Amino acid sequence: MIKPKRLRRGDKVAVVSLSWGGLGDSNLIHKWWIAKERLEQEFGLEAVCMPHALKGSGFVAEHPERRAKDLMDAFSDPSVSAVFCAIGGDDTIRTLPYIDFEVLRNNPKIFMGFSDSTINHLMMYKAGLVSFYGPSVMCDFGEYVEMLAYTKKAVWDLLFSGWDTYRILPSGEWTDDYIAWQESNRHIPYTMKPDAHGYEVLGGQGIVRGHLLGGCLDVFMMANGTSLWPTLAEWRDAVLFVETSEEKPSPEFVTWTFRNLAAQGILKAVRGILVGKPQGEQYYEEYKAAILQVVVNEEGLRDLPVFYNLNFGHAKPIGVLPYGIPVELNVREKTVTLLECPTV
Repeated sequence: MIKPKRLRRGDKVAVVSLSWGGLGDSNLIHKWWIAKERLEQEFGLEAVCMPHALKGSGFVAEHPERRAKDLMDAFSDPSVSAVFCAIGGDDTIRTLPYIDFEVLRNNPKIFMGFSDSTINHLMMYKAGLVSFYGPSVMCDFGEYVEMLAYTKKAVWDLLFSGWDTYRILPSGEWTDDYIAWQESNRHIPYTMKPDAHGYEVLGGQGIVRGHLLGGCLDVFMMANGTSLWPTLAEWRDAVLFVETSEEKPSPEFVTWTFRNLAAQGILKAVRGILVGKPQGEQYYEEYKAAILQVVVNEEGLRDLPVFYNLNFGHAKPIGVLPYGIPVELNVREKTVTLLECPTV
């Protein structure tokens, strides 16, 4: 996997709307100005939007080719050091016909987003690039009042810093607050509360190692069967990471999707599984039961390590997971450790 250069103060970050175009809607564009100020003042970065990122949700929905052009142009521009997604959505897959994988491969740089951006991460993976499943502009850099401390530290640690190994720690606090995105709410902070769970180990034993590969479970069905979906050989010896969206899919959906992964041979190919905290902890116990039903009861994979309640994806706060980087799971110690720095 090709690693991008790590960020430094003064670097330029390009923002792209590759799925939903709400960042440019008149009632939501204040989120962009909050994020831009935060990226520049707190991280020392130059934040710019690509030409179609602020065209609004209507225009962006109608023009997947323009979304893809923004991505291609951002990667082609030597002055751009990183590309951050505005937000997810539900139709990034429509940009696939317009992607030039050689452009991505020949111009490695940091790419970050989550949710429907799973599609873009699979594009990066196909191109052979390390990418970062982490904060988006509207959801995290554009937070009202302040960026959550756990998320901010993860950005510094994963995108700006160099190290040999890095332990991904659980957040000691979380929130299930819902604060509507409207400018009158920009001074309302989240109420944080202690996380009573930490990392839960649902099964498995010993210490395993594998490269990170996964994303939002809701999005898998859109990638499955396309040229983006990793081959069984690529899944072999990976650590699968999955999380669920703000749509809070039913436990039955989780069961069905895991059965699909089992039918493809993926569950028997991977070395371990990481599962993100469900948003608002809805279906917290039900999702555990659904996963164990397939992994243990149906597939008999009692020795496969399954870690639950990690802080990535639609949880608050979230961290950063780098695609393709080897990770170690220690069942007895309940630790998750990156074994290589994802940047150079």
